[in-house]
Amino acid sequence: MSVSPGPASARVVARVVVGVSGSPGCLAVLDRAADEARLRGAELWPVLAWEPPVGDLAAHRVPATTAMVPEWERLARERLVAALREVFGGVGTGLPGQALVVRGAPGPALTRIADRDGDVLVVGAGGRGRLRRALWPSVGRYCLAHAACPVLAVPPSPLRTALTAAHRRNALRRRLDTGHLEREFETAPPDA
Repeated sequence: MSVSPGPASARVVARVVVGVSGSPGCLAVLDRAADEARLRGAELWPVLAWEPPVGDLAAHRVPATTAMVPEWERLARERLVAALREVFGGVGTGLPGQALVVRGAPGPALTRIADRDGDVLVVGAGGRGRLRRALWPSVGRYCLAHAACPVLAVPPSPLRTALTAAHRRNALRRRLDTGHLEREFETAPPDA
């Protein structure tokens, strides 16, 4: 028995919704989401969610902040465009879909957008320490707990950990420990 897909208007178009923040880690997540969209034959929906720096509630109470809302939205749009250019070499992704800039907390905004049948939500699973987790809630954890669709959590690159350690070492003005480099060169094949 074969099942017909039904009329074109009744078909559900699969989407891969991906959270974009403009951070270096989000670029790997955006690239992974594009791969996922290609594999599934789905649309790619990069989403950058933003909130006023003073918080949404405070922005409604202070009249001076309402004048800044268009500027904050423009800056959010620029961050999204910069991320798309960094990953795809231009604003176009080469995939069907659309990029969105939405006002609101990232976790709730992403779960609200990824609400259709066939949607997949792609987020970063950032490697964060205890202090950072306590001070800033994780968008990935929120999405895993509240999304109505499957969530793909992309772990950070191992190079990110090494880069963070190098930045920390430089900030503390510590000397470079070359011992591990010497050990790697000793174990490398002679023709390398």
